[in-house]
Amino acid sequence: MDSTIHGLPLADEVLGALTLGGFLREVCSKNAGKEALVFHPSPDSVVRCSYAEVWDEAFAIARALVARGVTKETRVGLLATNRPEWVTTMFGIALAGGTCVSLSTFAKGPELEYQLRVGDVSLLVMERSVLDRDFAAELLGICPELRSAQGQVQSSRLPFLRRVVCIGAAPFAGGAFEDWSDFLSAEAMAPAALVEAIGNEIAPTDRGLVFFSSGSTAKPKAIVHSHRAAAIQCWRWRDIAAIDPDVRTWAANGFFWSGNFAMALGATFAAGGCLVLQRYFLPGEALRLMQTERVSMPIAWPHQWARLVEDPAFKEVDLGSLRYVGETSALRTHPTVHSSWQEPVSAYGNSEFLTLITCYPSGTAPSLAEGNHGVPLPGNTVRIVDPISGQVLRRGEAGEIAAKGPTMMLGYLRVAAENFLDNEGFFHTGDGGFVDAEGRLHWHGRLNDIIKTGGANVSPLEIDAVLAECPGVKIGASVGIPHDTLGEMVVACVVPDSGSILDEKSVRAFLSVRLSSYKVPRRVLFLEESDLVLTGSNKVKTAPLRELAARRLAAGI
Repeated sequence: MDSTIHGLPLADEVLGALTLGGFLREVCSKNAGKEALVFHPSPDSVVRCSYAEVWDEAFAIARALVARGVTKETRVGLLATNRPEWVTTMFGIALAGGTCVSLSTFAKGPELEYQLRVGDVSLLVMERSVLDRDFAAELLGICPELRSAQGQVQSSRLPFLRRVVCIGAAPFAGGAFEDWSDFLSAEAMAPAALVEAIGNEIAPTDRGLVFFSSGSTAKPKAIVHSHRAAAIQCWRWRDIAAIDPDVRTWAANGFFWSGNFAMALGATFAAGGCLVLQRYFLPGEALRLMQTERVSMPIAWPHQWARLVEDPAFKEVDLGSLRYVGETSALRTHPTVHSSWQEPVSAYGNSEFLTLITCYPSGTAPSLAEGNHGVPLPGNTVRIVDPISGQVLRRGEAGEIAAKGPTMMLGYLRVAAENFLDNEGFFHTGDGGFVDAEGRLHWHGRLNDIIKTGGANVSPLEIDAVLAECPGVKIGASVGIPHDTLGEMVVACVVPDSGSILDEKSVRAFLSVRLSSYKVPRRVLFLEESDLVLTGSNKVKTAPLRELAARRLAAGI
């Protein structure tokens, strides 16, 4: 039997509206009086928005966008932290028929210029400043023409950019920058009836969102998703996580990443819950926010869990409201947390599918879910192919994971489809794995990250999972370094916990009783956290780490 496996028909899945505007209209109509957003802009102020108010502001933003020339699939950039305006602007762009180009607030000057250029952004909505960064000043550095422009601007460096709207005060009057308050003024609005008519002409298959990949490639890819893909994953995550209508969600990371968009924003709104917003991750503030706002679902990456536990506020706060806390989260160690929730970690996905491709939802029997990465979600087809020939392999044979389905991207901007799809429309993921006899996917990690040592394939993910259990290890990441006789030598790169005393011998001894001998790293290098280069989703980039490890070993450090 070959490795091809299919999910249930998409028609069998219970979903709601399949455009982003339709999704918002549905959840806001159903939950009009419920609290949708909570935002603490300062220690002594709080903003609370009901679903009805979210709808009103999103619709007003759509009217303002249409009045400024936004039409079907116009690229509108959104550069902001997790604040109410991010949510309402994203949906406002969708209601206006535009395509939201989701920009990272972590992007520095050249990276930001690259994203704006590749995204062909013609109107940019941006937060004026974040921490010590002034985005208006940075944008003027890219496009000095903005300073003297009256109304619209023309720039040879960003030839499609015409207008900038500032969340907060614009840097000066009379230029191409527009204040948020002026943007939403009554005299600058398109007729409501026109925006309603536009909404009726938006199809689920239209372009809705652009996310930038956070992989290890030199330049991030601009991934285009349809309204349908986004809406499906929003509805779907509510059910995958098995969350209730009273869920109150806090997320450590930006909605400009597809995972947070679907897992936090999408799932919470689909359930009718409340988003507790934090502009950027500050551990102590986050803990106090969880306590004050009675958060039940926290979403963060493992290194952020560790920072929460290390913060002095961790011992002081009451986190008894937390319910959706997985077994691997360090928050379960807090004395007030009592959770039996099963995190849906038996899953596999990527940004090209706007998160999950395969999954077992929360509540699945451990006998099915443990030790694998799930079965295809409705409408999806997954197979394992030979990474060189593309031939479909049999069950049990390891190769490259290929997939297609209703949440697969429409494509990459500026990349021809034949460069990423095969003749049958499958996207080849670059990830390794196999399908077992029961039709479950097993993911091994990136194909180019698999370490080939002494004729054996070793998954760095397996080593890293054991490293994470080693006392005193804060971050552990394994790579393969070229070796004369082995082909590649397994090297573990370790960032110790603050105050921990580790040595190479003790780490290897810990691993040697838990891993086969050929998987035990021959060398352990100790690094500072600042030595690591991270992706947008806070994963350690393998290529720079491999280069650093090779230099350290060559220098005898």
